[in-house]
Amino acid sequence: MNKREEQRRIREEKQKAAQLRSTRQKLIAKTAVFLIVPLLVITILYALMGQGRVYSPVEIAPYDHTRGNPDGVKMVIYADFQCPACATEHNVVAQAWGAISDKTQMVYRHYPLTGTHPHAWEAALYAEAAGKQGNFWEMYDLLFLNQGYWSGLSDIEPEFDGYLTQLGLDVAQAHADMESDEIIQKVRNDQRSGTRSGVRSTPTLYLDGRLSPTPRTAVELVTMINEAAAD
Repeated sequence: MNKREEQRRIREEKQKAAQLRSTRQKLIAKTAVFLIVPLLVITILYALMGQGRVYSPVEIAPYDHTRGNPDGVKMVIYADFQCPACATEHNVVAQAWGAISDKTQMVYRHYPLTGTHPHAWEAALYAEAAGKQGNFWEMYDLLFLNQGYWSGLSDIEPEFDGYLTQLGLDVAQAHADMESDEIIQKVRNDQRSGTRSGVRSTPTLYLDGRLSPTPRTAVELVTMINEAAAD
C-alpha cells in the first residue's frame, strides 16, 4: 500500500468514526429527551398539585390558627414574626383582646418577608411546629414579645429551642416537624393566599374579607371591630 492509499484509508476511518460518534450522540439525545421530559412534566404537575388550595381572607382554612368567637367578625392578619410593625400590631391586639374576643375570630397567617428579615421563615416554622403540639398561640406570643432580642442574633436556633423548652414541648419532635412537607407547605400556602389577596407589606389586616387599615391603638381596634360587628 503506497502513501496515498494509506492516507485515504486513514481519512475513511476517521470519517466512519465521526459518523459513529454522531449517531451515538443523537441516540443519547433522543433517549435523554424521552426520559427527562416525562419526568419534568411529572415534577411540575406534582409541585402544582402539592401546593394545595389557597384560601382568601373571606374563608377560614381547616389548617388556620384561630382564636376567639367563630361566629364573630373575621379578623385575618398576615404578618411576619421579624417585622417590627407586626410586633407593634401584636401588642395592640393583645391590649384589645379582652374587649373584642367575644365578637371576633382572629386568624393568623404567615407572610415572612425573607428578603429583609432573614429569620422570619424559620420563626414561622417554629410557630407551626409548636402548633403541632398544641401551643401555636403561646409560641406566637413568645416570638413577638422577644423579637427585639432574637432579631439581632446570627444563630437563632438555640433561642427558639429555648422557647420550645419553656413551653414544655418536645424539641426533637418540633425539629422533625419543621422539616415536614405539611408545615413547609402551610407557610407557603399562607404566603400565596396573602399575595393573591393583595398583601404587599406586613402587617395586613382584613375584617370580614375587607382590607382594613392597621390600628395604631387598642381603642382604635375595638372601634373597628364594633363597627364591623354592627354592619
